[in-house]
Amino acid sequence: MANQKSDYQIYADRTAKKSPILLDCCKAFTVGGGICAFAELLYKLYSKTSLSEDTVKICVPVTLIFITALLTGLGVFDKIAKHAGAGTLVPITGFANAVVSPALDTKTEGYILGVGAKMFIIAGPVIVYGTVASVVYGVVYWVTTLF
Repeated sequence: MANQKSDYQIYADRTAKKSPILLDCCKAFTVGGGICAFAELLYKLYSKTSLSEDTVKICVPVTLIFITALLTGLGVFDKIAKHAGAGTLVPITGFANAVVSPALDTKTEGYILGVGAKMFIIAGPVIVYGTVASVVYGVVYWVTTLF
């Protein structure tokens, strides 16, 4: 009895638009690869300047974050993401979009209760769990090197 589908599930299965999985995968791969290729191009361009290698490695993600935030603010990034799907979730661009989008959506509520409070509503758990995981990893690493 627990395995039976409800009337709604049957209706949803019948009427839901089938996703063209192969096409979606190709779009995601192409856009994600394009973002990574663009990052590599930025790396090559910054490397030709007088910047140190460490500074170049900082400039590339900062540039990607800036461009993603700008495109999100202009409404362009969401249009790209609509067609590219997971391809835009290349970590740094997806993270930047996850911070900027809620901030833009809640700016009418004010800068403190809107933007400030809701900016990290999506990205916040990623930051928290990533930080906790790195602390746990650090403690485990430290303990294992004691012996």
